[in-house]
Amino acid sequence: MTIKHSLDAPVRQEPGRALRLRLGRWPGFAVAAWGVLFALPSFVWASGSTFGARSTVAPSLVKLADDRVAWFVAVLWVTGFLKLFGALIGIGLTCRRGKWAGRFMVFCGGGATVLLVWHGCLFVVHGVLVEAGVRAVAPDLAGLTRWYLYLWGPWFIAGGLAFAAAATHYVRRLDGRREVRFYGSVGALGALFLSLASVVTGIG
Repeated sequence: MTIKHSLDAPVRQEPGRALRLRLGRWPGFAVAAWGVLFALPSFVWASGSTFGARSTVAPSLVKLADDRVAWFVAVLWVTGFLKLFGALIGIGLTCRRGKWAGRFMVFCGGGATVLLVWHGCLFVVHGVLVEAGVRAVAPDLAGLTRWYLYLWGPWFIAGGLAFAAAATHYVRRLDGRREVRFYGSVGALGALFLSLASVVTGIG
């Protein structure tokens, strides 16, 4: 009687591990959905419409869009494509990729986490201070501040947390976690430096 070599038999994953792998993909898909939804307003405003912008975005930015200022329109297009790029990063983090591709995606995930959570928290803190009467704004900007407090701030934070979860789940699926985690830390520290620099200089 011939005994079939064990290598010829199909490899079966443990049900628990397979379930964890499937569930571990949802943060990446959440990032993808977040990026696509966030890109839509940028493309709409870049194309000439200010639908939804007048009550939710600073008047100075709305005026730039209305006046079709070339550099601002270019910024809108670029930011829209950057958000779509973020969506692709999210999809990329759902499955194991090549060595350098994985490092790059985790690097981007770490950087996006810090940038988004940082800016979201700034919006929320500013809104809370205004609502509490600690910080004053022009009367016509009070409603706008609430949009940043209740919409844009939480939206940025949600995106940052989704990137963090997607990158973390991706790293957990790898054998050489320490090396890949290092690239995520570098991206996060670089984003933190840029965020601090923007606060100090008042740019961004």
